[in-house]
Amino acid sequence: MYNKVASGVGSDKLSVSVMEGDSVIFHTDVKTNQQEDIKWYFSSTRIAQINGALSFICTDVQCNEGTERFRDRLKLDHQTGSLTIMNITNTDSGEYKLKIIGSTSSSERTFNVIVKSVPAAERDEVKTKEGESVTLDSGERRKPNDVMTWFFNDTLIARITGDPNKTCPDVQCKDDDERCRDRVMVNQTGSLTITNTRNTDSGLYKLQIKSSSSSFSMTRVKRFNVTVFVASGVGSDKLSVSVMEGDSVIFHTDVKRNQQEDIKWYFSDTRIAQISGDLSLICTDVQCNEGTERFRDRLKLDHQTGSLTIMNITNTDSGDYKLKIIGSTSSSEKTFNVIVKSVPAAEQDEVKTNKGEPVTLVSGEIRKPNDVMKWFFKDTFIARITGDLNKTCTDVQCKDDAERFRDRVMVNQTGSLTITNTRTTDSGLYTLQISSSSITRVKRFSVTVFDSGLSSAAVAGTVVVIVLVAAAAVIAGLIYCRSKRYRRAPQHVNGVNKDVALSDTGHP
Repeated sequence: MYNKVASGVGSDKLSVSVMEGDSVIFHTDVKTNQQEDIKWYFSSTRIAQINGALSFICTDVQCNEGTERFRDRLKLDHQTGSLTIMNITNTDSGEYKLKIIGSTSSSERTFNVIVKSVPAAERDEVKTKEGESVTLDSGERRKPNDVMTWFFNDTLIARITGDPNKTCPDVQCKDDDERCRDRVMVNQTGSLTITNTRNTDSGLYKLQIKSSSSSFSMTRVKRFNVTVFVASGVGSDKLSVSVMEGDSVIFHTDVKRNQQEDIKWYFSDTRIAQISGDLSLICTDVQCNEGTERFRDRLKLDHQTGSLTIMNITNTDSGDYKLKIIGSTSSSEKTFNVIVKSVPAAEQDEVKTNKGEPVTLVSGEIRKPNDVMKWFFKDTFIARITGDLNKTCTDVQCKDDAERFRDRVMVNQTGSLTITNTRTTDSGLYTLQISSSSITRVKRFSVTVFDSGLSSAAVAGTVVVIVLVAAAAVIAGLIYCRSKRYRRAPQHVNGVNKDVALSDTGHP
């Protein structure tokens, strides 16, 4: 995203927002054969320079000894003087000034860069299973003059421009490369979808977004690491799941206890749970490995199925969880790869609203066809959405004896829940269960509905109390000061004791 701002004759300013870890290219739109001297500054410090004769070229510490802010992350184009900042960080936010000095004229441009933080777990690492589709989200609103180009391991695979005739996927872009023939699609936002993925689709995908104006051009580069998993042998498989910090996740074994299997769970090769077929051994966490308390009362093992629940998940719980099912005649393994995404404290699913106003609990999901989403309020089932619309229900449709939300609950196709005409009795804990294949994720939303009438009265009462207390304090202060100025003191006059007022006016 960029915004252009005029800042004087021969000077111009462009603002751009980039994500941490991206790269950005600032174009000069000149050629060095025009004999210009080109200088780049960051916060008034020269960070790159190239002269028209190419006799002097420098970046970062070469320009200013002892200055290593960008340490090997700057690249200067010797033909154009354009500057690339790679693997951008939060400390790179600020103004970058370009000075172009020619024999007859000079100009300046300023690029204002805003770097947005990205939690480590969200840094564009995409995992999927072979045969499934994967979408690499550009995260952009494409402007008419933007040109978006996708590369896979440096091979051009797709481009989208303002001119539909110049938009191409894969083989249309490069006749000798048909790696993704008929499996690549780009939409109008520039997002790339690969269908029927293969293991050979694993690798680095780059999206270049070039934005241009009358006097500016700039390119941002986003990177996506894609991993396509395949079944790793008979009886073995791997699933990946992303969850938010504070959520819960359930790994299903899809077996029943009467099958007499031994079930073992491992995290990073450490046994964290086990149940034997005859139920003679059942353990979790420290019970399985003395001295190991990573999950401290956050693991729950289903004694009927051996399924494992991790509650209140944290960043340190990211990694591979291995399930071993050992039967009398066969055995199998499954691996669940868990990515835990950080959630800022201010966004931890605490929702507040006033009585009578609607409230929406956002699922934050793109629902897959086979996903089943269920909503609960204080353990009461209130809504469900499935791929089969005939099995989608809300409130009384789900449970005949529960009419708390009659005609006030709606769920959309993403699974988000809206409650209209809210009441104070709607306050409490809402739980969303998202079940897909062998994994169930659990999200929690704490909702508080304020009684606007009572809260206004309470506020008014509080104000009155504060005013009265303040007034009392002022009066007490005046009384104290008055008593201090006019304390009575005994004085002997003509043999008679009299009280004389004392004053602190300072007169002798």
